[in-house]
Amino acid sequence: MSNVETGEPLWIGYGRREETVAAWLKTLTAAQKATITLAVMDMHRPFANAIRNDPALAHVAIVHDPFHVMKRATEAIDEMRRAAFFRAGDEMRRIGRGSRWLVLRAWEKCSEADQAKLKVLLGYNRQLARAYQIVEELRAVLKAPDRESMVVGLDRILRRTDRRCHKPLRKLHDSLQAHRAAILALGEHRPAAGRVEALNNNWESLVRRGRGYRNHAHLLLKLRFMIANPIRNDDAIQRFLALGLQPPPQRQAA
Repeated sequence: MSNVETGEPLWIGYGRREETVAAWLKTLTAAQKATITLAVMDMHRPFANAIRNDPALAHVAIVHDPFHVMKRATEAIDEMRRAAFFRAGDEMRRIGRGSRWLVLRAWEKCSEADQAKLKVLLGYNRQLARAYQIVEELRAVLKAPDRESMVVGLDRILRRTDRRCHKPLRKLHDSLQAHRAAILALGEHRPAAGRVEALNNNWESLVRRGRGYRNHAHLLLKLRFMIANPIRNDDAIQRFLALGLQPPPQRQAA
């Protein structure tokens, strides 16, 4: 758990169950819960259930960050890519080999050469080409300037995926439909979701570097210090010294 505005880690618990989140919520007072206005999360249903099942948090808006919405979409198109090339014989497998990064990359981030390769690749399978268009439409919808624009764009995508016979697109449709309200909430609140992903990367790095942690309180302290006091320049060293701690030794030039 973290503060979306500041990026400060607040709590760490084990697992991704509703009970895990509910256990943290029970530690908050009614006054503290009243100050919470927004909950940014991925599309894991138990997280939202923990918020919605707490009467003191009925006023809280739930928002899904764009990264995890796009992750669902790219998973769908990647599965269709496998079906189109790697389950369709040796010749198609040869054509599709090494294409994953190209199919998953946003069109605007592709060079002209890569765009030309992508056009050729999508030309082998019309269903995959349509799926790529849908994913790009979704990418644009998540960047729409307001809720009204997002409603129009998302509803168009839902219509395009409603009767698709391909299971990955149908699964994407059902997921977008089920989480429609939390996706559209992006247009109203625009939380700094990048801070959430940065924090996730930081704690994953800490856990990997420490070969795991049994003491969650100790991990939280290290994560808080890592976020609040990154030592990257002289000013950061001064902030570190202000805490009364010894800074790491500076390497001498050879």
